[in-house]
Amino acid sequence: MLEHLLLRLEAPLMSFGTVAVDHHRPVQPWPATSMLTGLIANALGWRREHAAALDGLQSRLRWACRVDRPGVPLDDFQTAQLAAGDSGWTTRGVIETRAGGANTYNSPHIRHRHYRADASVLVALRLDPPDAQPRLADIASALDHPARPLFIGRKGCLPAARLLVGRTAAADAVQALDGTGPAPGAAEAGGAVVYFNHGAAPTPTSAIGWRTHQASDERKFGLDMHAGRQQVYERVARSQP
Repeated sequence: MLEHLLLRLEAPLMSFGTVAVDHHRPVQPWPATSMLTGLIANALGWRREHAAALDGLQSRLRWACRVDRPGVPLDDFQTAQLAAGDSGWTTRGVIETRAGGANTYNSPHIRHRHYRADASVLVALRLDPPDAQPRLADIASALDHPARPLFIGRKGCLPAARLLVGRTAAADAVQALDGTGPAPGAAEAGGAVVYFNHGAAPTPTSAIGWRTHQASDERKFGLDMHAGRQQVYERVARSQP
């Protein structure tokens, strides 16, 4: 049996970002491996320049997630005329200022940012290998006492409740989810969609009841970009009797 942490991702708005196209910032139904890496690294107090540590943590993450409440899609069309003197809040506690020449601010800043509103997703994760640093115990402690404020996908997506909701031992991450009850108000856990990354659970041997997604879910932190394709497996929702 393998030890897993259980994380409940809930917020008024959440953003499980995927490949951006022009000014559109779409989302996908599951949290990317890179997003979970960033969430944990932020709790541990790591910085962007810790690329080797980030890449190492990302490569060790084995996760599965269950969509207890899919929420509703929300498209936030943003248009703002930014000025050189504008400043912004950051999670580092340092005021963010703007750079660039005068012509940088002649046109409005336009984005379509997509979210899921009122969703609830349960994540089971472990580390492989388990004995390297950081360990699950370090991550559990950091999630309860984070070095910086945490967010789920974007800075404005603050968690609505405690992220770490338990620990469990199971043969794999999907079984860890199957042994955990659904969120309040959600459908029965057995009828919810489940996703997992390669290595988190046995690879499906039949197409019946399963889908495979070719996802750009990992980040090359040293290059500050996503690259390559990874397989994410989906166990489709089972109808209730």
